[in-house]
Amino acid sequence: MDSLLLARLQFATTGSIHFLFVAVTLGLVTLLVYLQTAWFVSRKPIYEQLTRFWGTLYVINYVLGIASGIVMEFQFGLNWSGLSRYVGNVFGVPVAIETLAAFFLESTFLGMWIFGWHRLRRGVHLALLWGVAITAYASAFWIMVANSWLQNPVGYEVRDGVAHLTDFSALVGNRTLIFALPHVLGAALMVGGFLMAGVSAWHLISRTADFAVFRTSLRIGLVAGTFGAVFTSGFGFAQYPAVGPVQPTKFNADTPEAAALVDQWTAQFGPGDYHAPEWLVTPLELMTTLGLVLGLGVFLLPLFYRNWIIRLRLPLYLILLVTPLPFVAAIAGWLVREIGRYPWAVYGLLPTADAMSPVGQPTLLASYLGLTSLLGALAVANWVLLVRHAARGVGDLALGRAPERPPSEPSDDASESVFAVEER
Repeated sequence: MDSLLLARLQFATTGSIHFLFVAVTLGLVTLLVYLQTAWFVSRKPIYEQLTRFWGTLYVINYVLGIASGIVMEFQFGLNWSGLSRYVGNVFGVPVAIETLAAFFLESTFLGMWIFGWHRLRRGVHLALLWGVAITAYASAFWIMVANSWLQNPVGYEVRDGVAHLTDFSALVGNRTLIFALPHVLGAALMVGGFLMAGVSAWHLISRTADFAVFRTSLRIGLVAGTFGAVFTSGFGFAQYPAVGPVQPTKFNADTPEAAALVDQWTAQFGPGDYHAPEWLVTPLELMTTLGLVLGLGVFLLPLFYRNWIIRLRLPLYLILLVTPLPFVAAIAGWLVREIGRYPWAVYGLLPTADAMSPVGQPTLLASYLGLTSLLGALAVANWVLLVRHAARGVGDLALGRAPERPPSEPSDDASESVFAVEER
């Protein structure tokens, strides 16, 4: 196994695992905003319980997701210094903005929200969660801006062998971003919604005492997950007309445009295989099929009438069964987007081999095994903690628990009366 393949496998592994953390984070924070807003407006205790319950799971995933992101950034700097050297002046701009949004604003808002229960006014506390959600979406936007530039480099010029940003508006108005961003956001909502529906279905199957709470979260999760599946499928199909002209070798390898482009690249970079791998059609079809299947959840929504979705029980098992499928669809979509531009790190501009760091095979193998093991451990820890806290239900939640008042000390008058009694 050569060094380039090892570096690509390492990026694929770290990117896939981190992307699952991100999808859960974006999906759950959207649902959390709805839950706490509903609690603020209606003042119903059931929404407070749901906010605290799902907020706990969100915080667990967020913390471990940050750790997985640090691992991913480490391997990025270790293996792909050629990318930073050649296009860092352009690619680094949205990445730097995303870092400020995610690691400073978002984490600050989240920390204040976690420790602000019973200490801040309800409106201020809700505003903090809205701040978490807005900065999370801003973070996703800037990451997609950076990724879209790798797919379709625009607004730059090469001077002295280095790419420089010349048109910021072209960067944020990239045509590969317009449909890709809502596609990704819809996928995150699909993941978060079906995760909520799956956990709720498990509790209802187990006949826990929190029937009303998890019936409510089942309805919210199923509606959000189904809407997310329909939304992401729609914008997925809408990407074909946008991607085809800028990446003709991705889906239309036999067109005259693709042939002309391959001839141009052969003259500029030398002979090679400039078409996307043929097996790319497998994750593409898998992603498309799963999106359509999950969208069929809309036919379960009428069963909430008179609680038939719970009385029949079969729908609950179906929901529990399909809970992992949004995660599979998300990974398949990520593979289609990233592998579809192979063999380019920056499509038509920087070959993957030139973007790689001058790192030897033994070092790459050691880092691949070490970082993959670390990310695997984070993923397993995340899953174990989520399952453990999800199984507890809403009965004993640390997040949002009212602080215990310390026992009041006896007053000076009381102490004097005790001593007086003893003297008597």
